[in-house]
This record gives sequence, structure tokens and C-alpha cells, in this order.
Amino acid sequence: MARTIVITGASDGVGAASARQLHDAGERVVVVGRDPDKTRRVAEPLGAPWHVADYADLAQVRGLAETLLAEYPRIDVLANNAGGIFGARRETADSFELTFQVNHLGGFLLTNLLLPRLQESAASVIQTSSVAAQRFSRFDIDDLQGRRRYSASRAYGNAKLANILFTKELHRRFADTGVNAVAFHPGAVATSFASASQGPWRFVYSNPVSRRLLVPVEGGGARLTWLALGKPGVDWQPGGYYANNRPARTSRLADDPGLAKMLWERSAEMVGLS
Repeated sequence: MARTIVITGASDGVGAASARQLHDAGERVVVVGRDPDKTRRVAEPLGAPWHVADYADLAQVRGLAETLLAEYPRIDVLANNAGGIFGARRETADSFELTFQVNHLGGFLLTNLLLPRLQESAASVIQTSSVAAQRFSRFDIDDLQGRRRYSASRAYGNAKLANILFTKELHRRFADTGVNAVAFHPGAVATSFASASQGPWRFVYSNPVSRRLLVPVEGGGARLTWLALGKPGVDWQPGGYYANNRPARTSRLADDPGLAKMLWERSAEMVGLS
């Protein structure tokens, strides 16, 4: 029996590639993206349902959660794949730094709003993180909005570390209720994710020469597909962080349970969850 797999950030790149792979494997994929036309173009050839939500607007995340709960009695896998790197610091209409909101708060909110359904379904929750969590993060729990120190790379690294900390705390809180959480690095994938950025990030991901050194999008998508198809506790360990389908090292801060708990509590306060 086909499972229901919801993939956010699936209008292109890693999410779109994984949606195609999972469809070919016989799963029921639900495609979620920011751009309506791009999202439709991914979903329609698969005969897959699709939904639109821009994570720069948390009201749209809440609306997405309502729709998913209304239309899908089971959600077997939630892949929190939406994200990106941006340029100069700016805040959303919700008054949060854009990188932090799009990469962390949106997925945190969606997961919590769907949590009863995820528990009922004994679901896997997959976070698309990055090696940037180790290389670029300068994580400060008292400056999550980057008001004191900001660079695009630091903000992205911090948000990707937040993905891993969220995964660890989700596992700690809800593993006993059947929810299995995992985070992964898809590789430096030849996608358009840095199109809204500037400087070296934009150059690496847009220059035809440097793009040849990046992982093909199908390869990055396969990392997500492997986790989505895998059996928690057998193929991968819940609460873990993976790269190349193997447990991987990341920032030492990812192993700080106090920090993970504090990030959860502050994130919940930011998005208005009790």
C-alpha cells in the first residue's frame, strides 16, 4: 500500500527530484512549493496533488497545515525541505530574519501543527540540513535573528544547525509516540537555491564552470529518497544526522541537549505555540 509523503520545497531542486523518485517507487507524493507554476509543473506529470505556501509568511504555513490535515488522513513522511540562502539581512512581515524563518521556523511550525496526525501515522520527519551547519554556523541562542552579527553564510549555517537541533529535540520529545526524526546533508547540489543570494554563494551555484563540480540534482534528491523509503531503526537511526546515506559529523553544538531544548522553547514562543 502506497504511503503518503509530503515534501516541502518541492517545486524544484532536491525536493522535486525526490518527488519524482518516490513516485516511481510507488509512493503517493504530495508536492508543496512556493511558486504556483513551478509546483504545478512538478506535480502534474506525476498525477500528484500539490499545494502552495511561502515560508516567508507564517500565515501561509498555518493555512498549509489546515489543508494537509483536512485532505490527508495519513501522513507517513513529512520532509521539511523548504529553505534557501539570501543576501543582505531583512525581516519578514512576521518580524523574523528571513533565513531563520524560511529554513527553520516554517518547518518547525508545520511539524508542530501536524504533530497529532504524524503521531497517529507513526511518521518519519526528515529535515534537509547542510554541512553549512558545521562550516559556517556561529550559533548564538540569544541572537537568533542575527541583529548583532549577520552575514548570509552565518545566517544559513545557523539555520541549518537549527534544523539538526530541532531534529534532536523532536526525537527526544516524541520518539516514544512513534515519530521518527532525522536530518541530512544532500550534498552541494546543482540547484537554484542560492538564486536570491549574492557574492560567492550565487557565483558557485550559477557559474557554468563551478556548477560542474556540484552534485547532480538527482543525486541530492536520492539522499532524501533513501531516508523516506528507509525503515527507522533499521536503515537509519532516529535522531541522527546523515550525509551520503551514512551517519555524519556536524557542529559539536548539535550534541548539546540543553541548547536543543532552549531552541525549541524559543521557537515555540516565536510562532505562538504553547
